[in-house]
Amino acid sequence: MAVNINNSIKNIRELKNYTQEYVADRLGMTQAGYSKIEKGISKVSLKKLQEIAAVLEVSMQSIIQFESEQYFEKRTSESNTIKSTDYIFVCQLLKDKIILLEKLQYKMDLELKSYRDKFGML
Repeated sequence: MAVNINNSIKNIRELKNYTQEYVADRLGMTQAGYSKIEKGISKVSLKKLQEIAAVLEVSMQSIIQFESEQYFEKRTSESNTIKSTDYIFVCQLLKDKIILLEKLQYKMDLELKSYRDKFGML
């Protein structure tokens, strides 16, 4: 089976609930430029793949070997068992989502406090 790194990058980004803007910003590029990577319009160098893996907080091997069927509810009748490495990967993705949501909640709380302070509301 041929590896489609571009789709793997996109799928992992979506599983982590990261936007293209977020990843692009962390890579120091525009959202449009990053979008071209995910669409396969721009080729991904080894260096850029390392940078993307770091932003997505996964190994390059995880990107290269990523199989979306394991994570997007496409199961075969042959086996419904989950490999321990898959389970660990999914657990880490869920933990990453929780951390991201906590950061967003903290940011929203700060913003709400600033509005309350600015307008004298409780």
